[in-house]
Amino acid sequence: MTSRHERWDRLRRRLWQPPRAHGEQPRERVVGPLELFYDLVVVVLVAQAAHHFAGHLTWRGLGEFAVVFALVWIAWFNGTLHHELHGHEDARGRSVFLLQILVLVPLGAFIPEAGGARGVAFAVDAGVLFAVLAVLWLLAARGDSPEFRRPSTLFVTGTAVCAVVLAASSALPADARVLTWGLLAVAYLTGFAVMVGAATPVQAVALSVTGALTERFGLFIIIVLGETVTGVVDGLTHEPTNALTLAVGLVAVVVGFGAWWTYFDFAGHRRPRPTRASTVQWMLVHLPLTAAVAAMGAAMVGLVEHAHDSRTPAATAWVICGGAALVLCTTMVIASSLRVWRPDRGLYRPLAATCVAVAVVCVGVGAARPAPLVLGLALVVLLGVPWGLAVAYRLSHEEGSAAGEAPEVAEHQNDNRRQDPPG
Repeated sequence: MTSRHERWDRLRRRLWQPPRAHGEQPRERVVGPLELFYDLVVVVLVAQAAHHFAGHLTWRGLGEFAVVFALVWIAWFNGTLHHELHGHEDARGRSVFLLQILVLVPLGAFIPEAGGARGVAFAVDAGVLFAVLAVLWLLAARGDSPEFRRPSTLFVTGTAVCAVVLAASSALPADARVLTWGLLAVAYLTGFAVMVGAATPVQAVALSVTGALTERFGLFIIIVLGETVTGVVDGLTHEPTNALTLAVGLVAVVVGFGAWWTYFDFAGHRRPRPTRASTVQWMLVHLPLTAAVAAMGAAMVGLVEHAHDSRTPAATAWVICGGAALVLCTTMVIASSLRVWRPDRGLYRPLAATCVAVAVVCVGVGAARPAPLVLGLALVVLLGVPWGLAVAYRLSHEEGSAAGEAPEVAEHQNDNRRQDPPG
């Protein structure tokens, strides 16, 4: 019989496993409740940035929102990759997530004034968050084999540099501080793209997009999309409820639903091609896509509050319509990295051209600034155009398959397209 000491030792090893070695992550797994909880906490920070932006729909407000959102997204992205490559669902993994959450909570409180009075606190706390992430990468790197030492070193170095620059920026004036954050975000994303581009074939396989990553990115988009509903509810809360206000609010919800429909019908929950360029493209383009969704949610408040105006306020119109345009374009950029893009180019190429054309019209609607209800209805119609094209393509394609092929062949093709755009 085993002794109590041996049983305890086995239990300890199960509860507190060392980080998984680079390249040994499971290729097929599902996202766990711990990851989802962490993502919900991160989206609270996104909501803070969006709510501040809703009250400051100016160029300066847009710049601050973009910079703060980029830093929050990069921290989420960094932690997501660490857990994907090295994490376990054990007590150690839970403690790691809890430690990050304890740093994220005060960071969220500093976000509304990050560009001003609480910028120093935001910089210091963000520096602590990236320092924690750098330590996690360093601990994981100790168990790496020689072929993975270079990417591990780059992850540690890049994250540590972020921590140092963020902490040091606390000594700068407010405007210089925000500019430094923006340049840091660009440098980090560029460095990540260069690292993946220079990876060896073995390293590239380890950094490729897994099913869990596609699920995690999709879930994050869904949670951020909830901010469009929050914006509508906030607007309705502060305005007398009448038919017009309620109609504008409900149409705004449909616009947010259209953004969800666009992403998940054409790009969501699909893996990119197994190339370095496609991997980088798929991962990084999710940043502007998610930012556009969050910005749209922030502007929904103003849309509802001005429901009775003859023209939508300029800032509100530009943010909502520009956000819709960006959702359409970035969705197609992500779609162009997918494995289904080339086999289904008969659909995706005209679909991409249509989305770009619709995005231009969205910008035109923003410039025209019609009444809020008209603006919302116009966006609902415009977001439905690409989907209508996809449905028409599928219908015509299925009719052609049924007319020209044996039934069993057509059925086989139908099975292969179950994860493709609508039809």
